[in-house]
Amino acid sequence: MLLSHFLAYSTTKMHVPLKSEQIAPSGIRSRPRLELHQTMKNSIQPQSYNPKAQSSSTSLATKTYGGVGDDAAYSVIRTSDFGFALAGYTNSFGAGQHDSWLIKTDNSGNLQWQKTYGGLNDDYAYSIVQTSDNGFALVGATRSFGAGDFDLWLIKTDASGNKQWDKTFGGIWEDWGYWLIKTSDGGFALTGWTASYGLGSGDFWLIKTDSSGNLQWNKTYGGIYFEAASAVQQTSDDGFALCGSTYSYGSGGSDFWLVKTDSLGSEQWNKAYGGTGEDYGYSLVQTTDNGFALSGSTSSYGAGIYDFWLIKTDSLGNTQWSKTYGGIGYDEAWSVLQTSDDGFALAGWTESYGSGGSDCWLIRTDAPGNAQWNVAWGGSNYDYAYSIVQNAAGGYAVAGETSSFGAGSYDALLTIVQEERGGGGGGGRVPNPY
Repeated sequence: MLLSHFLAYSTTKMHVPLKSEQIAPSGIRSRPRLELHQTMKNSIQPQSYNPKAQSSSTSLATKTYGGVGDDAAYSVIRTSDFGFALAGYTNSFGAGQHDSWLIKTDNSGNLQWQKTYGGLNDDYAYSIVQTSDNGFALVGATRSFGAGDFDLWLIKTDASGNKQWDKTFGGIWEDWGYWLIKTSDGGFALTGWTASYGLGSGDFWLIKTDSSGNLQWNKTYGGIYFEAASAVQQTSDDGFALCGSTYSYGSGGSDFWLVKTDSLGSEQWNKAYGGTGEDYGYSLVQTTDNGFALSGSTSSYGAGIYDFWLIKTDSLGNTQWSKTYGGIGYDEAWSVLQTSDDGFALAGWTESYGSGGSDCWLIRTDAPGNAQWNVAWGGSNYDYAYSIVQNAAGGYAVAGETSSFGAGSYDALLTIVQEERGGGGGGGRVPNPY
């Protein structure tokens, strides 16, 4: 399920009234709620970029994974053997309706092994990291295990994908995990949203565990409506930065929301960014200047129904610049990384360009966010990109899902994108074939 669609669905649910103090996972009491506070708004209007006049000369190599059902990859990482690991879900394999799914490939995307995790109901994985023992940790949500409707689910495996342990976190309502990082102390930080704890119908949720997944502390952040955190990074001061979307603060129906905490999860500041439309934050990196780059989609600015939106801030979340990229249709940036030259690479999907109903889309920018090249790929149906990582050759690996290719209605998709250099130096510009 696309997160933007899920967010829209979640806000239509009946509002959950303020909850009295509740018992959080593993018997630790929920932290006191944050007081309602004024968020500082972005006042810099984004610059728009319409990319149809230029594209990079690139090579694309794609692989699909799946069976006859619906299968998707939401996260990709580069592994210590220079291959890739993908996390997502499958209903072609496994025990239940949907199972969490881990795929391991070599550096060309050739399948080495795959594993499923789950019970009889719906279980999803959205984020993955490789651990110090060359195993893996995945975070997502489970309806098969835990206390509530959905619980946040953390799974730890060995190097071959065999499950070593798992932990659920949540209450009687829905609780979802979207992002996972390894922390400097060897533990994990997990983020997503919770309807079981906090103030509103959904709040940002930050969970800190030790290396065995035992809860050390958890915090919620939000107002009386709905907030969902899509990404978390540990910052250079050992605190945390969370990015996602808010309906409680800001100018529009939904705004990007950036929350900065100290090392124990106590909020230090927060900022909302957006206009009068719907703006969704999906991904976050701390940049080399200790600022932040946030990516997502905006209907407040840009050329189309939704455009890619890239926001660059200083270390306190003050907007330095922002850029939109897109055409007249739906264009959503789901993942951002900072490149070695301090530029950025954004991956997502476009309905403005390409071959089908939607195509995967990668945009490469310089340090100030000016687009250098872009490439769209896909078939005649629907193709989505959700996660990007740089590979050992300096190109990119992009994970997502496709209904244009593969065995089932949707298959997991991995694309290796390499910019072709030469012919006068730098990446050659050619007319956009779409």
